[in-house]
Amino acid sequence: MDPTKGARMTVRIGVIGGGQLARMMIAPAVELGLDLRVLAEDEGMAAQLAATAVGDYRDLDTVRAFAADVDVITFDHEHVPQDVLRALVADGVQVHPGPDALQYAQDKLVMRARLAELGVPQPEWAAVCDAAELQAFIDENGGAAVVKTPRGGYDGKGVRVVRAGSEAEDWFSTLSDGDALLAEELVSFTRELAQQVARRPSGDIVAYPLVETVQRDGVCAEVIAPAPGTTDRHVLVAERIGRQIAEGLGVTGMLAVELFETDDERILVNELAMRPHNSGHWSQEGAVTGQFEQHLRAVADLPLGSTRPRAPWSVMVNILGGPTEGALEDRFTQALAEHPEAKVHTYGKAPRPGRKVGHVNVTGDDLDDVVYTARAAADEFL
Repeated sequence: MDPTKGARMTVRIGVIGGGQLARMMIAPAVELGLDLRVLAEDEGMAAQLAATAVGDYRDLDTVRAFAADVDVITFDHEHVPQDVLRALVADGVQVHPGPDALQYAQDKLVMRARLAELGVPQPEWAAVCDAAELQAFIDENGGAAVVKTPRGGYDGKGVRVVRAGSEAEDWFSTLSDGDALLAEELVSFTRELAQQVARRPSGDIVAYPLVETVQRDGVCAEVIAPAPGTTDRHVLVAERIGRQIAEGLGVTGMLAVELFETDDERILVNELAMRPHNSGHWSQEGAVTGQFEQHLRAVADLPLGSTRPRAPWSVMVNILGGPTEGALEDRFTQALAEHPEAKVHTYGKAPRPGRKVGHVNVTGDDLDDVVYTARAAADEFL
């Protein structure tokens, strides 16, 4: 059947998780005529405007009841347990991305093993069960290593750089029998990049421009699209990696591949996210089809939108922490008056040190001007 012809009934999309990513799906869902429903963890979360249920995403009965009233399930985060996901699939619920794909975003050791099978370039790595095994890995890889808890870490949490196996002894002491930590080589990189792709269940894939991400204290602070000074070879390699991973893991929806550009000009895979991602917020104003609309198109198996940039440069700057005094909303009038070129997105979250409470997008022809304006607009909220 030609997907561009014929009538379409309203698709009911259920999002598990009530954070800012679900919040930013609301507007494009309205524009696309989709019925968006959210299972939030608590009352008053960022996506409360679309929260039709509140409950524990780890509880099968709660998730089953939520899924009964939607056509497809997708996610604001990757933390829904595998047994819950597989029960939904067994019930006949469409889940995008499905558990077979999500397992690679949920467990970094499983991810590393599968990427190795696919031949995707990545850092040297090993599963280590005790300090002695970690020390052996450190000795074989230049005297240092990055140690990660395989599950649950984000925004720099569950990650530490060590130069002796004993420096992770506290983590080893909490492991259950048969569990391990992930040890990775400490990559000498010049910068971090990110490649986003979107894939429909029917297999169609589109790729976004390769972007540069700037991290501070393990948290994404800024994104520049496209990545400045990137060679055609790097662009082709990054897109090929993104497409290879999306197809090889069977990802449906948005996929973000976080990358290292090394001193010797290699591109290595750092981590994966199977949902809209901070590295793609620039696309809300900077691309023909923003990542939140694209994710909804993909999980509903609708034709994918163009990823073409709308301007030569787009810059996203996160609002981290928020104001130390007063509410975030108190800063809007001055920010909008001083920086009319900026698009401000806030998440309905209370200020807290280090917390992502919003972001600013600016597009334009001159990179220096765009960066300056985005930073200045974000600073109005601090």
